[in-house]
Amino acid sequence: MSPARVNCPTCQRELAWDTAPFRPFCSERCRLMDLGAWLSEQHAIPGEAAPRQEGSAPPEQSPKDCT
Repeated sequence: MSPARVNCPTCQRELAWDTAPFRPFCSERCRLMDLGAWLSEQHAIPGEAAPRQEGSAPPEQSPKDCT
């Protein structure tokens, strides 16, 4: 049986699944480009935004309060 061949989701380059160290990406560069797209919200999972509740976030502490 021949090794599975897949396309990199970033650049569409074909690669062997068995030997790709950054799978499903072909390189660290493509992996980081994809991560950057998620972090900058170019990629997102569709759905409704979670409702914000006032007072649900803990109060921020100033550095002098952390002694």
